[in-house]
Amino acid sequence: MRRRAASGAAGDDRQAAARAADSADCTRGRSPSPCRLIDLCAVWDAGVFLASAAGKGAPSGVPGRRLNEAETLNSVREAQFQRLEAERPRRPGCGARGPVLRMAGQPPPWAYTAILLCALSLGRAIEIPMDLSQPPTITKQSVKDHIVDPRDNILIECEAKGNPAPSFHWTRNSKFFNIAKDPRVSMRRRSGTLVIDFRSGGRPEEYEGEYQCFARNKFGTALSNRIRLQVSKSPLWPKENLDPVVVQEGAPLTLQCNPPPGLPSPVIFWMSSSMEPITQDKRVSQGHNGDLYFSNVILQDMQTDYSCNARFHFTHTIQQKNPFTLKVLTNHPYNDSSLRNHPDMYSARGVAERTPSFMYPQGTASSQMVLRGMDLLLECIASGVPTPDIAWYKKGGDLPSDKAKFENFNKALRITNVSEEDSGEYFCLASNKMGSIRHTISVRVKAAPYWLDEPKNLILAPGEDGRLVCRANGNPKPTVQWMVNGEPLQSAPPNPNREVAGDTIIFRDTQISSRAVYQCNSSNEHGYLLANAFVSVLDVPPRMLSPRNQLIRVILYNRTRLDCPFFGSPIPTLRWFKNGQGSNLDGGNYHVYENGSLEIKMIRKEDQGIYTCVATNILGKAENQVRLEVKDPTRIYRMPEDQVAKRGSTAQLECRVKHDPSLKLTVSWLKDDEPLYISNRMKKEEDSLTIFGVAERDQGSYTCVASTELDQDLAKAYLTVLGRPDRPRDLELTDLAERSVRLTWIPGDDNNSPITDYVVQFEEDQFQPGVWHDHSRFPGSVNSAVLRLSPYVNYQFRVIAINEVGSSHPSLPSERYRTSGAPPESNPSDVKGEGTRKNNMEITWTPMNATSAFGPNLRYIVKWRRREAREAWNNVTVWGSRYVVGQTPVYVPYEIRVQAENDFGKGPEPDTVIGYSGEDYPRAAPTDVKIRVLNSTAISLQWNRVYSDTVQGQLREYRAYYWRESSLLKNLWVSQKRQQAGFPGDRLRGVVSRLFPYSNYKLEMVVVNGRGDGPRSETKEFTTPEGVPSAPRRFRVRQPNLETINLEWDHPEHPNGILIGYTLKYVAFNGTKVGKQIVENFSPNQTKFTVQRADPVSRYRFSLSARTQVGSGEAVTEESPAPPNEAYTNNQADIATQGWFIGLMCAIALLVLILLIVCFIKRSRGGKYPVREKKDVPLGPEDPKEEDGSFDYSDEDNKPLQGSQTSLDGTIKQQESDDSLVDYGEGGEGQFNEDGSFIGQYTVKKDKEETEGNESSEATSPVNAIYSLA
Repeated sequence: MRRRAASGAAGDDRQAAARAADSADCTRGRSPSPCRLIDLCAVWDAGVFLASAAGKGAPSGVPGRRLNEAETLNSVREAQFQRLEAERPRRPGCGARGPVLRMAGQPPPWAYTAILLCALSLGRAIEIPMDLSQPPTITKQSVKDHIVDPRDNILIECEAKGNPAPSFHWTRNSKFFNIAKDPRVSMRRRSGTLVIDFRSGGRPEEYEGEYQCFARNKFGTALSNRIRLQVSKSPLWPKENLDPVVVQEGAPLTLQCNPPPGLPSPVIFWMSSSMEPITQDKRVSQGHNGDLYFSNVILQDMQTDYSCNARFHFTHTIQQKNPFTLKVLTNHPYNDSSLRNHPDMYSARGVAERTPSFMYPQGTASSQMVLRGMDLLLECIASGVPTPDIAWYKKGGDLPSDKAKFENFNKALRITNVSEEDSGEYFCLASNKMGSIRHTISVRVKAAPYWLDEPKNLILAPGEDGRLVCRANGNPKPTVQWMVNGEPLQSAPPNPNREVAGDTIIFRDTQISSRAVYQCNSSNEHGYLLANAFVSVLDVPPRMLSPRNQLIRVILYNRTRLDCPFFGSPIPTLRWFKNGQGSNLDGGNYHVYENGSLEIKMIRKEDQGIYTCVATNILGKAENQVRLEVKDPTRIYRMPEDQVAKRGSTAQLECRVKHDPSLKLTVSWLKDDEPLYISNRMKKEEDSLTIFGVAERDQGSYTCVASTELDQDLAKAYLTVLGRPDRPRDLELTDLAERSVRLTWIPGDDNNSPITDYVVQFEEDQFQPGVWHDHSRFPGSVNSAVLRLSPYVNYQFRVIAINEVGSSHPSLPSERYRTSGAPPESNPSDVKGEGTRKNNMEITWTPMNATSAFGPNLRYIVKWRRREAREAWNNVTVWGSRYVVGQTPVYVPYEIRVQAENDFGKGPEPDTVIGYSGEDYPRAAPTDVKIRVLNSTAISLQWNRVYSDTVQGQLREYRAYYWRESSLLKNLWVSQKRQQAGFPGDRLRGVVSRLFPYSNYKLEMVVVNGRGDGPRSETKEFTTPEGVPSAPRRFRVRQPNLETINLEWDHPEHPNGILIGYTLKYVAFNGTKVGKQIVENFSPNQTKFTVQRADPVSRYRFSLSARTQVGSGEAVTEESPAPPNEAYTNNQADIATQGWFIGLMCAIALLVLILLIVCFIKRSRGGKYPVREKKDVPLGPEDPKEEDGSFDYSDEDNKPLQGSQTSLDGTIKQQESDDSLVDYGEGGEGQFNEDGSFIGQYTVKKDKEETEGNESSEATSPVNAIYSLA
């Protein structure tokens, strides 16, 4: 198991989320790319350094070390930090970011560099807030060598910032470029970016040249690099007719590509004219210049042609050169497989072996120059027979193992990121068995200018001193030129406060008038560097550049740094306080860097609180606060372990996590450092990942990532999948002989399970084409075997690999190999002679297969004669596998011989086999058949044997046919189906069993041979005595109540005699307690019985059987149903006193009362209500009126009274503004007739106080409540 742990914290939640995407590679443990190293301070800010105890290349099964959370950075890194911080001038911190938590656990090796670079970045160029006046600064520009696509518009980027906003102008080839005069050229708004539009025509080549951008405001001018604009070119290949290339076999050959010069240079590759790639190896390979080199030519090189292809980057086009055709001259024009597979192919084909010689580079020595930081590519291509091997060395030292890489089958050595120490002499050694040769390459490393100390923006207060430093190195030594606002410093107006001392400009007692932008240009013959640095003179009181009162959450025991971005001029001093305490935080667990950042070397719980940073200069002070919360780290306490699983099995990887409960935990999985797609074969749970039906593609490293918004922990395990091996490949036949051949193959991947066996199979195309047969089996440790072969077989072989998991797919078949013919060495097997009719004999045999035929036209010589007569042999030649001899006597023996023969001769003398002609039915029946009754179900038979000549075949058995004629019981139907009993061999007695008792039977006997039955003997009759009956049918146990149990049954299906009654045995049991058994006897006609229970709890087990005079028959057993549940049986006496029972009965009674009232109301609601004409709301036209002005209020129109609303529970609620019927009632009492109709008249409305109680409103009336239920 390999393990990596990562813990970190971001400034606040929003910053952590914003940087999550940028830190994705860090979370996977990858080294950052160069472009990301530019802003490693941001990586530090996000707090996503990965602690790695075992690197990516750690071997499987080596446990990684979990780093102690309390460990701090080691003394080496501590000293590096202190040295770097001591050398850095006092400047504000990393840009304009807010107060951000800085932390480190135990970073991987690349993170050490990241930490140092971030520490160095604390002294980088100062950022002035954009609301303050400042000179221009170039923020974006095109690359120095700018190549554009001619099909697109040209874009030359130049962007800058400043206050006031800068204006832009350009020079082209060191002359002012007047954009206004060219209608195709425009400049983007609020930017200096040039756009050259060709939609209306024009040639892009006309705009090639060197461009430079100038950004200017009233405080100075900033310059871009000199941008060289070039238009991409992809010229056509010149037309040419190529003659066939004639070359002797074994000679070296170079096919030159000579692609047309393009910008940028095209990518070269070789293919055939049919677009098939040319296979390359150490004999045939493409050089760095694009040529195709053959160390030696063989005959197979003629099988294809060779075409050079060039792919151009911008146009995405491929141009193909006319193909080369090879003509190879050879001493062996035939492609003989025996020579091709010969261990010494060249000498076997008559090719002379020779020592190596270099095809590229020529001679024994050469030189090469490379620039610092570029890749060095050294190449040696040699010819020779056999093909030489190439090895590389450096004189006086070793090759740089961390940067050196071999390419092109060791013919090329690439050293990346070359430095001065890589210069020296390198040599390549080409060797084969004939000798060796070497070539020495002298490497010189030059360098374009590179920065030692790049000038930074200088911000001073009036009267302060400062300096700009521009130091660069290179080979040759670069020259330094200073400019101010784009003009040479020498031609600028004199400034008494400025002094130039080589690569340094010193400013003393600066004033507002000293503001300008200075340029430093360092150049040599290999390139140049241009840097802008402004001098700004400001008088600004302190200000904080980050949001106020931020909340920062950190992880316990981590090393943490709090930033407080600020600005001021003169540069303010910064102090830190905690929880409003008066003492400045510095020393012990705290360290304040010169840039003002506060580092807490190891976070503890007591470090939680409010931190205040105060910036002060002579113009005032500013402060900001940060609230720090300390959280527990996320830790995987049960990690996934390395596993080995068979294909198709189930694998489970555990991952159990502890984390701070106030943080949201997310557990995800990576496979081979990429996010894992959870398919339907996988199940992801909180603490595990399960893979069902493991397949080969599931093999790899699995990383459990347990992360919160502040930190994360990772644990890695490797899943090894044992799969079936891959198929063997590249089968070769060598050592070809008449009866043997050597088969060699290359094993396939064993898929983590060692190969135990190889099975060699063969196929032949004469007898069974397309059918594969096993030939032999070999151990898994071999990949070459000698195979024994049979004559006259056109063999084709394939190999199958076998391991513990299973078998591989068969390999692709080998080439065919035919052996010469010979006479057969064996005869067919399994020769038989049997009659299919009474007057014939059919001779059959198993035909010989392809490996035993030994020659063409395989046939069989069949011979036969009667055994007793010793007559002459009859013979016939047969091509099949059977022959029928006719007109034979009945069942006589014959001597038979079958011999194999092919066109090369006959096989050995065959063995003699005895066969018989066909059989006829027997002529006689057994005599003197005697029967003796053994018991009610079996009899004994005895008879006299028949004469052998009457059998007319082979005696198989004596057979008895018998059937049940009737039962001795009256009115009992019986089946008269015939049954049989056989007595194999020449026997004189036997037993017939499984008869029915108390029955009449008849019996006959016959003799049986291979043809069938003979005549039947005389019919014999016998009677079986009475037996015991079968079990009673349909025995049923019912329990109608707790006092009795009813039993019922039917008569037995087979009485087997005269029934005399039934016997019932039963016993009571309760759990493990069993009572005394009780026996009851019944008459034969009784089929019912009732048992009185002794208690309502026990169960009963019943056993019932029928009886004849012989005895009781088979019994049938049943049990009474299970008793009522325990609560019922235990509490039936006192259930009426239980509180829950009393409450239940009261609730049931109340519900019954309510239902009765509802039924009464529903029956009486069909009455008519008289309504006065002065009713407030008139009836609608749809209301069913009667002639007397009343309306029907029945179940068919169950609507609430007008002026009311229905509540959610179905009751009718009164609006506050509506009147109830009771309000208009006389005397406040509602009266009903017997039919339920309301007889009260509308009267003067009474006050609400007078109508309380039952007459108050519909909402509280019990009548209305009942209506709502109805």
